[in-house]
Amino acid sequence: MQHLDDNTRTELEAAAFRRLLKHLDDNKDVQNIELMILADFCRNCLSKWLVAAAEERGAELDYEAARDHVYGMPYAEWKAKYQQEATPEQLAAFEERQARKKAQASNEGEK
Repeated sequence: MQHLDDNTRTELEAAAFRRLLKHLDDNKDVQNIELMILADFCRNCLSKWLVAAAEERGAELDYEAARDHVYGMPYAEWKAKYQQEATPEQLAAFEERQARKKAQASNEGEK
């Protein structure tokens, strides 16, 4: 993508992000805990990244507004309709992933 001008690259990245949001919206059965276990990010992370990007650019974006955008509805509504209770297996897998990340970060710090 290095051959693209900045505007075109930004437009393509924005289009890909919108497609990701649509994909997540079309697959509401995919739980945030599953995303965190497999990819180390979830819908809430995307919301936080939007807020951080706004702050970097001097724009104001409230976290709840960002979540509404990512979830396509108020978070409380999405949670009530679609979020399932994490299973013990999911929680264990999440904790294992977090422990691996912590160990990796510790090992990198020793180098």
